[in-house]
Parts: sequence; structure tokens; C-alpha cells
Amino acid sequence: MSGPLQSLKAFIENYVVLKQEDWSIICSNFHLKTFKKGEHILTKGEVCSQLYFLESGLLHFYIWKDGEPKTKFFTIAPYMFTSQRSFNIQTPALENIQAIEDSTVWKVSFTDHQNLLKLPVWNSFGQKITQEVQFFTENILEDVQNETAEKRYQLILKNRPELLQRVPLKFLASYLGITQQSLSRIRKNIH
Repeated sequence: MSGPLQSLKAFIENYVVLKQEDWSIICSNFHLKTFKKGEHILTKGEVCSQLYFLESGLLHFYIWKDGEPKTKFFTIAPYMFTSQRSFNIQTPALENIQAIEDSTVWKVSFTDHQNLLKLPVWNSFGQKITQEVQFFTENILEDVQNETAEKRYQLILKNRPELLQRVPLKFLASYLGITQQSLSRIRKNIH
């Protein structure tokens, strides 16, 4: 399987059975966009009018708090992403989405996504991916509330080691809610 959008098709097929006629409709609504390392896909205050599929690259979701960027989470390709609240109710975003690496995305507009929801297979896919994202979000919140920064670092090391190679330390420290110096100490103690 090769060619444009094949990674999106393969990703969707992890969740639903996709008929060729449905795929033809779905893929006709997606458009390619590339972002350079450091470029913003969404900035706080903008209304997120796109649902995205990250084909390649790595993204950083963050908010500004006390004059500092605070990392909420990372998205690694391949995965769907958007600013959930902003996209779903078409209100200004509270967070920023930035490419940490050069990234390739496929995007579908809010209006086209609404039309695609009339397809039972896209509706089912949307529900499954939304539930998965909610599950991930709940796990992140639970870890933040119940685990130390060192334990959270160990969880990343165990479950998502590629993040430790690809994410700048300042973003990783921010995600863990600690300083870069504290992160260096944790890394020194573990490795």
C-alpha cells in the first residue's frame, strides 16, 4: 500500500472496516499541508477549523501559564489530532499546537467533517477515536495527580521511549511539571 493518504487509510482501518466507496468519499475531503519544525498549526485564540491526521512528525500541545509555556501532551505520527473543544464547538482555542519536527498532515475542514459524519463508517471511526483520546487524557490527568515526576518519566521511558529521543528537554520538563535541572537529575538517577 503506497501513495497519498495510504497511511490515513491504514490508520482508519485499525478502528473500522472501510469499503472502497466510503474511502473514496473520505479521502476526497482531505488536503495535504506541511509544517516546518517550530511552526504553529494552531495558536491560542484562533478557532480550530480543521481536523488533522499527522502522517509524519511530532507535535507539542501547550498553554501559556504565568508567562511560561506549559506542555499538555505530545502527538506522534500516525495519529488524528485537533483542538477538541475549539473544533467541536467552533470557539477560540485555549491551547497552541506546534510542530516539534517537520511534520506532514492531512486536514479536513469542520464543514466537510460534519458532512462525512453522515457516513456510518466515519461516524463510527469518529466515536472510537474520540473515546480513545478521552481515555489517554484521563490517564494523563490521573498520572499528573497521583505520580511523582520521576515515576511519570519512568512511565514515558517504558511506554513511549521514542519521546525521550525526539522531544526537546525543555518541553519534556514542562510536561512533567519540573525544571530542566530536576529532569537532568531524574535522568542521571535512572540511566
